[in-house]
Order: sequence, then C-alpha cells, then structure tokens
Amino acid sequence: MTLAKKGIAVSRGIAIGRAHKLERGQPEVAETCIPRDRLDDEIDRLRRAIDVANTQLQQIRKKIPGSTPTDISGFIDTHLLMLNDSALSEAPIQIIRSQLCSAEWALKLQLDMLVSVFDEMDDAYLKTRRDDVIHVVNRILRILTNMDEELPLHEGVQLLQNKIIIADDLTPADIVLLQHQGMIAFVTESGGPLSHTAILARSLKLPAIVGIHHAKRYFQNDEEIIIDGDQGIVLAKTSDVIKEYYSEKQRAFRLYYSSLNKLKNKPALSMDNIAVHLHANAELPEDMQALHDTKVDGIGLFRSEYLFMNRDDLPDEEEQFNAYQDIVSAMKGKPVTIRTLDLGADKPLQNLQQAECPTNPALGLRAIRLCLKDPGLFIPQLRAILRASATGPVRMMIPMLSNTQEIFQVINILDNIKAELSSQNIEFDQNMPVGGMIEVPAAAISSHLFARHLDFLSIGTNDLIQYTLAIDRIDEDVNYLYKPSHPSVLILIKQIIEAGKNAGIPVAMCGEMAGDPDYTRLLLGLGLREFSMQPNAILEVKNIINHSLIKKLVPASHEVLQCEHAEDALKHIQVINAQYH
Repeated sequence: MTLAKKGIAVSRGIAIGRAHKLERGQPEVAETCIPRDRLDDEIDRLRRAIDVANTQLQQIRKKIPGSTPTDISGFIDTHLLMLNDSALSEAPIQIIRSQLCSAEWALKLQLDMLVSVFDEMDDAYLKTRRDDVIHVVNRILRILTNMDEELPLHEGVQLLQNKIIIADDLTPADIVLLQHQGMIAFVTESGGPLSHTAILARSLKLPAIVGIHHAKRYFQNDEEIIIDGDQGIVLAKTSDVIKEYYSEKQRAFRLYYSSLNKLKNKPALSMDNIAVHLHANAELPEDMQALHDTKVDGIGLFRSEYLFMNRDDLPDEEEQFNAYQDIVSAMKGKPVTIRTLDLGADKPLQNLQQAECPTNPALGLRAIRLCLKDPGLFIPQLRAILRASATGPVRMMIPMLSNTQEIFQVINILDNIKAELSSQNIEFDQNMPVGGMIEVPAAAISSHLFARHLDFLSIGTNDLIQYTLAIDRIDEDVNYLYKPSHPSVLILIKQIIEAGKNAGIPVAMCGEMAGDPDYTRLLLGLGLREFSMQPNAILEVKNIINHSLIKKLVPASHEVLQCEHAEDALKHIQVINAQYH
C-alpha cells in the first residue's frame, strides 16, 4: 500500500530516488561551571571552535562552481558574517567570564537570547533569520562537543548519487555539500518557506518539502521514494502506475525549466499585448549580479535593514548614502525602491536585549512607528535616500502604514530635509516618488485615502495575510490557516488595485504571493501590472504572463472573488491555470 505524507512545499519539481536519512543529533548542553584558573583555557577553546567552523564554511564556499548564481554563495557568506559578529564571537566570552561557565553553556545562553529577539520580530522574512543563528551556533557546538560530522568532500566522487535526503533540518552549507555529493531533493522535519534553506533550494531547483514531523520514522534508508515539490507530498511503496505518472511529470518539469532561459531578454508581454513590469526583491549589494542575470525591470523592494543588523552602533548618513548609491549605480538606470527601516521594538537589533519586551511585538513599535518616534534614527536614512536619488531613479517606500496621518508626518519631515539639502547645495531628486506598503488591513480598507497622498502603493502580502487572518505563518501549529486564497484577502487585494487605478498611480505587489506562479493569472485578472519577487521566480512568472490572455482572465478572476471559502477559490484558480496547459 502506498505511503503518502504531506508537508510544506518550498521548492517545486519532481524527484525519484533512494532515501538517505541524515542522522545528526542535536548537541546536548548542560549547565557546567568551571574553576577560575581554567577561564583563559575555556575562552581559547571557544575561539578555536569558531576558527574551525570558519574554516569549514570557507572550504564549502570554495566548492561552489563559478557558474552558480551569486546568491548561493551569499547564504554561506551570511553564516560567515554571523560567525565573526560580536554577538557570537565576543558576547559568549563575556558570559564565560561573568558566570564562570563552559563555552557550550555560554553559547546556549547567547543563542536563547538571540532567538527570543528574532521571535519578537513581525517581519516574516527577518523572523526566519533565527534559523541561520541556530545553524551557526549548532555548528560551533558540534565542534566543541566532538559531534562534528562535517560531510566529506571527495573530489570526483558522488557518494549520494540520486539520493533524497531526509533530515531533522539542513543548513545552507549542508545543502551545498549534499548537492555536491549527488543529492537530488530533500525532506526535513522542521523549517518554513521563508528560511534560507528553502530559498536556497528554490535557487538550485532542488525539489524540497519541509515540516513533515517524524519523517525519519516513516521512511527507511535506501527505499525508493517520490518527492512532489508542487503538492508537498512524499510517496513510498508506490505502484508501477504511480511511478510512471511521476516519471512523466518529472520529464515535463525538466523540459519546462530548461525552456525558461530563453525568456531572459524578452519582455513580460501578455498574448493580448499588455505589458507587465517584473521587479526583484533584494537586501544585499551581492544580490545585484543575480538581478542582472534575470534582466529585471528594477528593484521593487530593497530591504534597508541589512545596514542596521549584526552591529552595536547605527550606520550614519554617509554609510547609508554610499550603500544606496552603490545599489542605484549597479542597476544602471533601472528604478530602485528603497523601503525605509522596518525593524521592531524600540532599539535596533543588537540593543534589543536591553529593551523591555512588548506584550505583543507584532502590534507594537516597529517600522514607520519606530522611525517617527525616533527622528535620530529616521532622518539620517531619509537624507541618505534623498541624496541617492540624485544618482539615479529612486523611489522611497514607507512600511506598515496604518493611517494617513503617518503619511503627512513623513512628507513634512521630507520637506524639511529637502529645504536643508537645498541650502547646503546638495543634489537630490525634488520629485522622488514616495509610496507606501499596504500590509495592514486598516490601510487596505482605506487604500483609496492613501492613494490620494502617495505616488505609488505596494501590497505586502506576507503581513497583509497574517494580519487579516490573525495567524503567524511561522508558527507550525497555525500556519495551515495561512491561505492567500482566503476571500477576505482577495477582496482586499482587489480593493487596493482599484484604489490605485482610480487615483492614477501604480500598484505593485512585493510579497511572496507575487512570485507564486499559482496566483500569477489571478493577479493579472484582478488588474495587477507590477510584480516584485525573488529573482529566481521571475522567469517562471514571465512565462505565465507571455502565455496569458488578460482580457479572458478579468472575468475569470471576478468569479474567484465570489467564492465563500479559500478552498473553493483555490479550485477556481486551478481551473483558470489548467486552461493554459
């Protein structure tokens, strides 16, 4: 009898191969005290472990082929940066000194503190960075506890040829090593769609499913299994008929993905000649090469938070200006939309541990609320963005707006800064567009009011869906309720698009829904003409646009809006998509 287990689909595709369970226990750490005369030895022991971890990651990075997209090595670089950050390289040493405890216990205490900080964030993307911290700390702990089981790299030998890995969790470095050894797909017991592990799987076109609890119990080593990365299903003990069905589906997938490369230099133009703008989301200067590889129309969301993270001080105006100027220059005349700081609590990341924890950080002081309360944080960023606008087309986007008064406050501050810059003979674009992210239901309902005072709107679906449905998509107990096809969500999206249309301003979408090919035709039918997404999703979305008749999608999409349940809406969406296959 066929065994089928459902998880969260994070990377599309079909894989058929033998299961290989990766047994790697979590480091167990107990509170251990050390005598004062061992203090220096314990600190040296921690530093040596960090050095070993650093060497391991450097070696892994060297194994990444030069032809691989730059965002792949960027994931390893993120872990290297974390290793060298004072939060891991210095803070645990202070704990060892103050508490006379072992390096392992000091690391655990520091990890618990850092995880609590990330858990308090409401931005779904930033919140999942906690996984990276856990991965890095566990790497050091394995070295300290002699549990280090670094996967071997044998040149020219693929020890895991055609294997499907089943594991508790995988780090980006694990994925690079495992693919080097021949892994064709993976399944993990934990994880989510926004983790670096999931994003890396999509970049490498590795079928992947996460969140199958106790997966290692259900599947045996070396038994043949099938991964359906579209549906998030793992199958074992299948019949010949089922295997042949998936083999054919696998061949079709491979042909489809290989054909997408032909679209790199072609415009996103529907079959009835309606142009659609495809922009990319970015957060690091290193992302620029990946954007050029996919020939995007611009950056629809540049997350400025990276400048403020993993440091004890604040970036000054000059540092921010140089960073934004580099991004604008790299885009060579294509527009760059810079989102103002979107962080939670009342102090930037490294100082959050001293802040009083809010009762509900998701509804607390963050994003534009934080910036308006702290002009010393906000004004240098606004000055830097305005100065960067003199070097190329820049748009500024305000996150988490909930009322028009916030818009008036920002515009008033901008006007004052413009007057200062003019008096100082500093160049800037007097007409730099200012837009807002619509991600709070109150803003969506009042989007017709927001549209009167802004130059553009951008729908942040990740938070809009979470706030509308009152669920945390990172929480494994309730994330099954996270449904973009919920009628309330679709009605709000349509309302925002109409508000922009009536006001004569563009409306974009920069949430994950924009890069989900299942929803592309629905969004086109609802009137969306500007999408911003992860670079690796652009070609597939472009292909769908190029093979769609928008005049037929409009009435079909309006039918979806009449559905009473998310499941019914999803069925209608699947029918719409099936008509083009």
